[in-house]
Amino acid sequence: MTDRASRTRFVITILVGSFLLFLVQPMVARAALPRLGGAPNVWNSAMLVYQALLLGGYAYAHWLGRFPIRRQAAIHLALLALAAMTLPVRLADLPPPARGWEPLWVPALFAVSIGPVFFLVSAQAPLMQRWFAADPAAGNPYALYAASNLGSFAGLICYPLLVEPLLPLKAQGWGWSAGYALLIALVAACAVVRRGAAGAPGVAVPVGGPAGDSVPAGRVALWLALAAVPSGLMLSTTTFLTTDIFAMPLLWVIPLGLYLLSFSIAFAENRALAGAILRAAPLVVVLAGGMAVSSRSSGTMAQAGAAVALLFVVAVALHTRLYALRPAPERLTFFYLVMSAGGALGGVFCALIAPLVFDWVWEHPLLVLAAAALLPRVPLLDWSGIEDIPPRVRQGGVLLVVIVAFALGWSMSGLDPRRDALLVLMAALAIAACGVIVFARRWAFVLVLLAMMLGRGAEETLDRSLSGNRTRSYFGIYTITESARRHERYLTHGTTLHGTQYTDAARRLRSTSYYGPTSGVALALTAAGDHARVGVVGLGTATLACYKRPGQRWTFFEIDPAVVALSRPQHRFTFLDSCAPDAAIRIGDARLELAKTPPGSFDVLVVDAFSSDSIPLHLLTREALAVYGRVLAPDGVLILHISNRYLDLRPVVAGIARAQGWTAWLRDDSGRHSDGFTPSYWVALAPDRARLERLAADRPDLPWTPLHAPPGDEPWQDDYASILPHIRWDNLLGV
Repeated sequence: MTDRASRTRFVITILVGSFLLFLVQPMVARAALPRLGGAPNVWNSAMLVYQALLLGGYAYAHWLGRFPIRRQAAIHLALLALAAMTLPVRLADLPPPARGWEPLWVPALFAVSIGPVFFLVSAQAPLMQRWFAADPAAGNPYALYAASNLGSFAGLICYPLLVEPLLPLKAQGWGWSAGYALLIALVAACAVVRRGAAGAPGVAVPVGGPAGDSVPAGRVALWLALAAVPSGLMLSTTTFLTTDIFAMPLLWVIPLGLYLLSFSIAFAENRALAGAILRAAPLVVVLAGGMAVSSRSSGTMAQAGAAVALLFVVAVALHTRLYALRPAPERLTFFYLVMSAGGALGGVFCALIAPLVFDWVWEHPLLVLAAAALLPRVPLLDWSGIEDIPPRVRQGGVLLVVIVAFALGWSMSGLDPRRDALLVLMAALAIAACGVIVFARRWAFVLVLLAMMLGRGAEETLDRSLSGNRTRSYFGIYTITESARRHERYLTHGTTLHGTQYTDAARRLRSTSYYGPTSGVALALTAAGDHARVGVVGLGTATLACYKRPGQRWTFFEIDPAVVALSRPQHRFTFLDSCAPDAAIRIGDARLELAKTPPGSFDVLVVDAFSSDSIPLHLLTREALAVYGRVLAPDGVLILHISNRYLDLRPVVAGIARAQGWTAWLRDDSGRHSDGFTPSYWVALAPDRARLERLAADRPDLPWTPLHAPPGDEPWQDDYASILPHIRWDNLLGV
């Protein structure tokens, strides 16, 4: 077989394996929604499992390298066939977790469900590169790693764009199984090409030293750092965006996709693009990295774009430095093992340590600072004559530039970004110029970046943490703020308002935000009988509690214990204790808790559980509506809150109502923009149209509008749902 044909066979095998690897990740996370609930950290937990399995797969590939390729192939193919017995991909039947053990139970579920196949498929990229390099004439094996990450990127992007919209979960599982069978055949074909080769190539000249030398511990530590920082930054960027910029649907796809793409550029044989990005990196890190500590929640596309651009540039720069430090091909699997360990360390820091240690996404600016310290030092300016200047004078000049940067940052921190936009821009560019000047000194460059962070809101973010007004849990980051001028107190989850309470005694128990007297939920609760049984999914600040009347029985369902604590007077929200002190509170995912509730338990069920504009799909499917219908009384009514900046959920609700034979009416309360009220959409649903007619008749001056499902629109199901047709692109893009 020609060298070109042999190379093509290996490239295709690596592409297929990496494609399958990153196709199965979102597939399993999507399948887990009805089991795990809408916890926003499920994806980070899943990523931690994937990184751990990837590390295990790379360690396995490194271990296999001690044998001749014929034996490697026999072992690997046998294990691939054995793991196929766990297919098609499906969730393991684990018992539900005890309360508080979700952070450990979620990774366990993913590991048991797809552990064997993910472990073995993750090994194929380094293993195939090692087999490829067994022929001394084959060429550079590291270029195949670029192909590996192109396959990963393609798999990741294909899932939300093609697979999820077109196929139900069961078909997705069988399709992935077919791809797995193809991968086994391709691995066997590669084994045939190299069946006579030895286990490890020993003819290539290593990078940085003779083949017999061991890799210095300092070099290994640097590999770990260069792999850990981009991996952690990928997760912290996702958390940062969904916390303080905006909670764009499927946002996690963008950081992970760019992270994977960075490997393809950094490890490519053509070095032109990687070199160009390296030269731009200092400016991008100072200008965009300075915004990494902002918590002003402006929600602009500029901030979001800066965050993802920063991730991409940093990942390319650090992975390019990693590529420059690569060892000889005989140590290829050890190199990838260390890289994988670094990636897992970044994941552990962001997914397990940071949520316990920090009250905000402090891991994000810390990783940006670490990236600034690790950037490869590519000369940006010609300083050929600087050697003639005495060292002390050079050091003094660098220090002076740093002082100037801090002075500019301090001045910029007092400016209003909207009113003084031009001055802010000029100061930012001046600080960036300081960064370019001192780039050769790592300590000075990091300090200049700190100066930019100071100017972009670091002091404000730090003040909020020191004030004790911020809480972080497994489910999100909550901030309490006050407006002395408006006499209002706010609870926000990221960029989404969770509730508002007036601070003056006269209005303290008055309804606010989405729950005004003309909102759909207020009309439904006002019309409920004196002895009505009311269930509310989503506690927030418990504003709705003040619609409770004597004789009514109320039950709140809340997934996050931190929110329950925030609704108490010690955190300055008094709705619950003042208006419904006897209300029951059930902690856990609402759908799972409702499934345990006796039939016919509620006359009114309010579902208001969407936080930070993210949509827990499992609460808006046909199966979810069946759960709601079971716990409603025969004459009961379901009230859904569907206000959302980035998704139009009206067709979704109309579709599941039509599929279940229910009637759905919309109360559009978007006309009230003052007096503490927020525009809102509420939908009333009932199996009996007459129930909704009676509700509308109570206040004919506040009309409800029937919702009609678009023709041919598939209702969301646990097995099939896609948000793509419902994205509000004008709001998302800010047009």
